[in-house]
Amino acid sequence: MRLCKKWGLSVHKDNQPLIFEITKPGRIGYSLPDLDIPEVDLSTLLPEGLLREEAAELPEVSELDIMRHYTALSKRNHGVDSGFYPLGSCTMKYNPKINESVARFPGFANIHPLQDEDTVQGAMELMYDLQEHLIEITGMDDLTLQPAAGAHGEWTALMMIRAFHLANGDTQRTKVIVPDSAHGTNPASATVAGFDTITVKSDENGLVDLEDLKRVVGDDTAALMLTNPNTLGLFEENILEMAAIIHGVGGKLYYDGANLNAVMSKARPGDMGFDCVHLNLHKTFTGPHGGGGPGSGPVGVKKDLIPFLPKPVLVKTEEGYHFDYNRPQSIGRVKPFYGNFGINVRAYTYIRSMGPDGLKAITEYAVLNANYMMRRLQPHFDLPYDRHCKHEFVLSGRRQKKLGVRTLDMAKRLLDFGYHPPTIYFPLNVEEAMMIEPTETESKETLDAFIDAMIQIAREVEENPEIVQQAPHTTVIKRLDETKAARTPVLRYKKA
Repeated sequence: MRLCKKWGLSVHKDNQPLIFEITKPGRIGYSLPDLDIPEVDLSTLLPEGLLREEAAELPEVSELDIMRHYTALSKRNHGVDSGFYPLGSCTMKYNPKINESVARFPGFANIHPLQDEDTVQGAMELMYDLQEHLIEITGMDDLTLQPAAGAHGEWTALMMIRAFHLANGDTQRTKVIVPDSAHGTNPASATVAGFDTITVKSDENGLVDLEDLKRVVGDDTAALMLTNPNTLGLFEENILEMAAIIHGVGGKLYYDGANLNAVMSKARPGDMGFDCVHLNLHKTFTGPHGGGGPGSGPVGVKKDLIPFLPKPVLVKTEEGYHFDYNRPQSIGRVKPFYGNFGINVRAYTYIRSMGPDGLKAITEYAVLNANYMMRRLQPHFDLPYDRHCKHEFVLSGRRQKKLGVRTLDMAKRLLDFGYHPPTIYFPLNVEEAMMIEPTETESKETLDAFIDAMIQIAREVEENPEIVQQAPHTTVIKRLDETKAARTPVLRYKKA
């Protein structure tokens, strides 16, 4: 407690009450003007099953209470603007504020998806030009901006691959090969797309084992899903050989672009032999991650997959920009409208403001930062693969586990230093994994401060393990029961 305790006040450190717990009947936060249009009986517009029988119990609070409630919640949040966020495989880089400024231009912010094409030609031109930039960056032949995020892009690409094989009469191609070092959503996306997933092992260098790949490929192979660099932060050096193996049996090669920040402007998926690729514009191209979206997961394809792109396809003609619905082989819509248009505007702003040289520098600094951190932390943690990494690297807490401290404990302890923990226990092929991605946007001073905190935690494990095992100590919410939170989560408010 601070001095305010002397006056009978206390610093609020307890759990934040829900908005429903501070509601008072009759409190008004905002008053709407009287209706100036005739009221309509909803039963004439909606079927009986969609009409409420009881009024919704919405919170009734004053404007001041609303402001204080959500301001208090925002102070408990952690984002890139408030602190270092080294979440591996997520590319939590700083979002330049020029992106927000451009996204708020009235001509971009105040348009509606049902407007006539002639009235939104500027927005469509931006989308088309963004497509062209991404086609050049990836080395693909065409691209769709429809998918809402990464896993959605994976599924979209797999559905196009499936449609391609079916169009060729290859109904036996039911298997998708996924390395054990792939991005975690790959097997799930393959399953949802109707494929069986086959896992291929990594070799002693952390790369795809070519002999194991040769063992699992065959006439039933639809595709290989590959993250390159993989989730160990290592570049798949044998990618051309893998492409030859997959194409040799008639399969397709899919590129998970979640880690494009490591190779952008240095290597193009299309030049590596990939047939399709998804990108995460909310990662590599600085769209904000917060609030659960929207994201943007465009999918680029090589020539033979173009007929299967989701429709409508944005095209340019002598009359202007149009949405082309006449695509008989299309897999159809994968998302209504372009609700993530704002994310696309932010990505386009980023690409244009950085320019070719800037995009290349991003990759160089991202790789430099990751290798610097890895080598400084190497003496204090186990490094499963002692070789240069790309944009991220994976440490192991095996050394600390022998002393009774798990990776989870160290992640919790990082919260006491004001840092968001790295990704832990992934990838699955590394025991007690910690996956760290600094991105290119962080200064050396920030990296050094985080490294010093990690080194201190490693020493605490040796000298005073209890302080790590019982962390966090300074957060509003202390150590949670992880099992109970996972198995019996409280997801909705119930009135007492």
